[in-house]
Amino acid sequence: MLKFEEYLADFSNTVQVADFIIGLLVAALLSLLLKYFYIRYGTSISNREKFAANFVPLALTTMLVISVVQASIALSLGLVGALSIVRFRAAIKEPEELTYLFLSIAIGLVAGANKPLLAVLALAIILPLIYLNRVFRSKTSADKGALFLNIRTKKFDLTQLSAFLAEELSYVQLKRVDDRKDGLFASFLARADDPNQLSKLMAQLRKEEQEIEISVVEQPSLVL
Repeated sequence: MLKFEEYLADFSNTVQVADFIIGLLVAALLSLLLKYFYIRYGTSISNREKFAANFVPLALTTMLVISVVQASIALSLGLVGALSIVRFRAAIKEPEELTYLFLSIAIGLVAGANKPLLAVLALAIILPLIYLNRVFRSKTSADKGALFLNIRTKKFDLTQLSAFLAEELSYVQLKRVDDRKDGLFASFLARADDPNQLSKLMAQLRKEEQEIEISVVEQPSLVL
């Protein structure tokens, strides 16, 4: 019983419970805001909702670690030793994803250092800057016809499909292919010089195969 009371006393001296709860709430709210901002305004072609689900636990975990080690040099050294052993292998597909991960970590760091207002102020400045940069890039992008093209087919093989697209579009680059039992699924980066070119392509593909599935996503930020 005495040891438990000593633990409570030591905990109260090193970590202020009220400050910890406030920091935890601020970190959770800010990381949630970052999550929905990334889903709405991110330019990544990967599954943004699935990736953004990591922001909240990452920020809270970072805050928890910083809150514990900030008052103890021994724990800080132990943390450095532990992280030197653990190797993180995150599948970062685009630099934008790394930016948002660092923002999540920064939220946790600042909240864990008992500076929640600083975290709010920083995010209030950073997010508008990211949005303005996105708008500026969209307006000045030299390539307005960049597309992400997904096709599922049972008739075409990869060579035939690639050749067909190359004849109709000014730029085609294969990014992914899955050969499944129910047919071929392929993803391409492509460029259509005008909407009529894309409409013609889709009509011709449909003429060759009625059950073909075509998905087109415009990507104005891509430079092809």
